[in-house]
Amino acid sequence: MRCRSTAIPGIKLIEPAIAKDARGSFSETFLERTLLEFGIYAHFVQENHSVSGPAGVVRGLHFQIRPRAQDKLVRVIRGAVLDVAVDIRTGSPTFGKHVAVELSAANRLQLWIPKGFAHGFCTLQPDTEVLYKTSAYYDPTTERGVLWNDPDLMIEWPITAAEALLSPRDRKLPYLAVLDPCFPFHARSKGAQETDA
Repeated sequence: MRCRSTAIPGIKLIEPAIAKDARGSFSETFLERTLLEFGIYAHFVQENHSVSGPAGVVRGLHFQIRPRAQDKLVRVIRGAVLDVAVDIRTGSPTFGKHVAVELSAANRLQLWIPKGFAHGFCTLQPDTEVLYKTSAYYDPTTERGVLWNDPDLMIEWPITAAEALLSPRDRKLPYLAVLDPCFPFHARSKGAQETDA
């Protein structure tokens, strides 16, 4: 496995090693010891499998607050998505900024999203399937979100608002500007950027 940095410290792109031969291919998709070497510390308790029929499905931007805040490790096993993580840590130098990465069954990339970020994606192909591990159980009482196309976020989605297929709930999510502070940002002595959770 290889770990790539992104424009926001803490968000990491994981690239598995792939062995190929005449039969097909093989890759290790999760190695706890290797993730620890990358500075990724998480105990996963749940894995979710999202299936979207058409291209243009938007899910997000979602997160859970304490005490059920979640780290996520996201990958695509069929099709492709534009996967997005938005920094919602109050006081962070990258507050309101985002990382957007194409994850696909073809590239096998995974995105590590720690607590303190809202997460969502847009399907780029029909019949797309996304798997993501979480470090806390789903809890509807702590679930929150940010409107996917909030203009202040400046996310370059591959579709227009008229084309996007969203749930009624996701269409009514608030703008980041009116979101109650959920995650305080603290710069540690070694320069790491972390969130109390």
